[in-house]
Amino acid sequence: MSSPDYAGLLENSKELDRLRKEQEELLLEINKMHKKLQSTPDVVEKPGDNSLSRLKMLYIHAKELSESEVNISTQLLGQLDALLPSGTPGQHRRRIEGNELKKKRMKADSDVSRLSPSVRNQLDSLANLKGEQVAARVTPEDAEKDEWFVVKVIHVDKETRQLEVLDEEPGDDEENGLQRQYKLPMSHIIPFPKRTDPSSIQDFPPGRHVLAVYPGTTALYKATVVQAHKVKMHAFLVL
Repeated sequence: MSSPDYAGLLENSKELDRLRKEQEELLLEINKMHKKLQSTPDVVEKPGDNSLSRLKMLYIHAKELSESEVNISTQLLGQLDALLPSGTPGQHRRRIEGNELKKKRMKADSDVSRLSPSVRNQLDSLANLKGEQVAARVTPEDAEKDEWFVVKVIHVDKETRQLEVLDEEPGDDEENGLQRQYKLPMSHIIPFPKRTDPSSIQDFPPGRHVLAVYPGTTALYKATVVQAHKVKMHAFLVL
C-alpha cells in the first residue's frame, strides 16, 4: 500500500499561495491602469501610447493565473480525497458529486472573482443590460477607423464577457435591408445614462471628447463639448 502523498499536497499548497500573491500584485497593476485611463482618457488617442495594449496583456496574464489556480485547486481536491477514508459506496459517490459541483463553481467564478472590484461591478451592470439600448463599437481593435452605433442588447454571456447586440436600423441595399447583429466584448460597450435617474447623467465640461448621435440614425460620431448643458442627455464619454 502506497504512503499518502503529503509532500505533493504541501507543494501544491505553496504553489497555490504563490499564484494568489502574484494575482494580487497583478490586480494592483491593473487598478493603476484603470485609474490612469479614467483620469486621462484622451491619452489613448496620442501617437505611440500603448496603454490599451498594456492593459490587454495584463488581463491575458490574469486569465492565465486564474486558470493555473483552478488547476492547482483541482489537484489539491484530488489529493485530499485520496487522504480521506473511503467510506461506504454511497458516501463516496456523494463526495465525488460534491467535489464536481465545487470544481464547476470554481471554474465559473474564477475569472470574475479575481478581477478588480471596478471590473466586477461593470460586469454585473452589463448583465442587466439585456433589452436596453447601448453604444457599441462594432469595428475591431486594429481597425483604421472606429465605428460606433446605438444598438440593442439581446444576450449577455457572463462567462465569455461578450454581448450579442442588434442594430435595429435596416442595413444598406448591399445587406438587403437586414438588421445587423454583432457579438462584442464588454470593452466595446458604453451604456446610456438613464433618463429616469438624474444621478447617472454625467457632466461634460467644454473641451471633453464624447460620442454623439447623428439625428435620425443609430450612428454615432466623435465630438467635442462646447456647451455642456446642451449635450448632457445625448452624449457620453469615450472610455
